[in-house]
Amino acid sequence: MTPRLLSERRGAVLLLRISNPAARNALHPDIYSAGLAAIAAADDDPQIGAIVIAGEGATFCAGGNVQRLRESRERGDRDAQRRSIDALHAWVAALHRCGKPVIAAVEGAAAGAGCSLAFACDLLVAADDARFVMAYVRIGLTPDGGGTLALLERLPYPLAYELIATGEPIGAQRLHALGVVNRLVPRERALDEALQWADQLAAGPRRTLSRAKALLRSADAERWQRQLQAERESFVESLFDADAGEGISAFLDKRAAQFDRS
Repeated sequence: MTPRLLSERRGAVLLLRISNPAARNALHPDIYSAGLAAIAAADDDPQIGAIVIAGEGATFCAGGNVQRLRESRERGDRDAQRRSIDALHAWVAALHRCGKPVIAAVEGAAAGAGCSLAFACDLLVAADDARFVMAYVRIGLTPDGGGTLALLERLPYPLAYELIATGEPIGAQRLHALGVVNRLVPRERALDEALQWADQLAAGPRRTLSRAKALLRSADAERWQRQLQAERESFVESLFDADAGEGISAFLDKRAAQFDRS
């Protein structure tokens, strides 16, 4: 099934669902372009007061498609990979610029770029058994999607570095205790809670909420832009390095990676 971003109006709320069930809702350039268009249209639509982003089914998003990354390595086209990352980053930047509040509703796993995407939203509702994983290092890559700066904005440096350096998951309950997850709910309730909260926000003073978000986001807008560019270059350099070659092969072969220690 082709990866899609499903768009649905729920009253004054726009619900966007990442749909790629065969790959645990892995991302795809078609999803990036659809997301960018949907956010731009919602921002211009006075009938929409809030946006919710979720995954279809029991997983929020597994991140990038590793098979596609291997194919990109084999083609050796660094500029094509840069364009793909730029498309993801355009969606992330649109979430930041959008005057409407954006809520992530996370069930199951938010991994890799899926984790970065969840952290790019303004508010985060998560099931109490949800897991957030900056999984890039496991296949020899560095984060994209603004994940590095999002972590630094929300967490102490030692924990942010631990999550990136180890690729180990962190649970929604711990992130809730740290103030990163706004609302913690039982399994299969994240979307309902996010939609209800979005309804409440949409019923509020929309222009005031938009101005408040602009104030919060504008303080670090240039820093975010620089970081997205730095992440793109680091990701491309890593993807065409031997570490990623081994990491991606090991992942697809379902074996432990043997990274070069020299």
